[in-house]
Amino acid sequence: MARHVLAKLTLGVAAGIAGLTFVTGAASAGVKPGDVITPQNAPVVKDIVSPGVYYAVTHGMHMNIVPTERIDWPPPYKEATEKYSSQVRLTPDHRSLVGYVAGQPFPLIDANDPDVANKLIWNTQFRPIATDDLDLRFFDCESEYVKPGQDQKIVDEIQVGHFSGYSLLGRTEVDPLPVDPDFKKTNRMGLFALYPILAPQEARGGGLIRWRYQDPAKGDDSWVWEPGTRRVRRLNEAILSTSSGAQTTDPDHYAGFNPKVEEYDYKFIGDRNMLASEHAEHSPEQTCPYDGGATACPEAWEMRHMYIVSAKPRPGINQGSLDKETIIFIDTESWAEPYVDTYDRSGKLWKAHIFWTTYRDRPVPDARIAVYPFKRQFVLGAAAIDTQGNFSTMCYLPGQHTPERECWYINMGAVDKTFFTIQSMVKAAP
Repeated sequence: MARHVLAKLTLGVAAGIAGLTFVTGAASAGVKPGDVITPQNAPVVKDIVSPGVYYAVTHGMHMNIVPTERIDWPPPYKEATEKYSSQVRLTPDHRSLVGYVAGQPFPLIDANDPDVANKLIWNTQFRPIATDDLDLRFFDCESEYVKPGQDQKIVDEIQVGHFSGYSLLGRTEVDPLPVDPDFKKTNRMGLFALYPILAPQEARGGGLIRWRYQDPAKGDDSWVWEPGTRRVRRLNEAILSTSSGAQTTDPDHYAGFNPKVEEYDYKFIGDRNMLASEHAEHSPEQTCPYDGGATACPEAWEMRHMYIVSAKPRPGINQGSLDKETIIFIDTESWAEPYVDTYDRSGKLWKAHIFWTTYRDRPVPDARIAVYPFKRQFVLGAAAIDTQGNFSTMCYLPGQHTPERECWYINMGAVDKTFFTIQSMVKAAP
């Protein structure tokens, strides 16, 4: 029952890696601004996207190639990095952080550093996209089969009221700064909430709460509220990386790669120039008409410099994990993951997580409240594609039919710690 409810809430490896032919330094792109990539000319991008993105292109997704534009850090995040990064180091076992306060933990990256992979992953955990709090209001996810050349036929649809987060460490814009005093009392680093579910009717009122702790030996606490039974259930941590039912998303991949860092082993694969959608043009995102609605397209894609890291579940830690390896692609300016590929236990490509983001001072062009004094990054679309079942869940952020289009409230104090409690989740249920 818990696995089914979670699905409603959330809406060989060697061969795959070899196919990417990773190299250090810039790649020979073979594309230029103005090009339009379709299944017919997909081979020209095979070596500059992940296998998961290449699957999407060969199955109908179109790319509009545009010039590369720079992404800068928010000034408060940059100042915090300059102030605190010199005191940050890894623990003797090379897994956890010591001395972190705010900003980027490791701004100086050396590819020859034996700990470079772990440092890269920690940088993604404290990236500049949202350092204090975020509240995404009213978004939609639609599940459908990947059908090249066919119109969308929705198999399952979910609407959510809030997707929210609150950081107790690394705060740069909203009091308390730079650390919430509650951190010393509870050891909680970050809080996450997804509730209430607004549709479908059988899941209406449901929700998910997740707490993460600094203690490397303490796993995440998470609970779901089941509206049918009117009961709160505690979740096994392994479920957070697993999807089932009619959804292909899971909490560990809502925003890239987000399981507890210490529960994986990491290996640095390399860095190279690759395509990503970091200055997406549509908000709300538009349903791709060429792949059955599995992705967002046509959309702007540009050449970006990326780090590539392999993550494998640690033996004895992730006993319930269904993945053998995850390949994480990290933008070297935004420190977000434009895409993440997951491989099953047999080593075959299984899940492709693709994210469409933009960079500007407001999430939608006509925003009146969510307007910022500097540009920042916003996620506009996210697809989780089961490449073996040819099935996708495409999420629109903001939703295409939402009553509240501004949608993204980042570092504005829109939510506080009380929002991330079981009591608040239950109370919000219709």
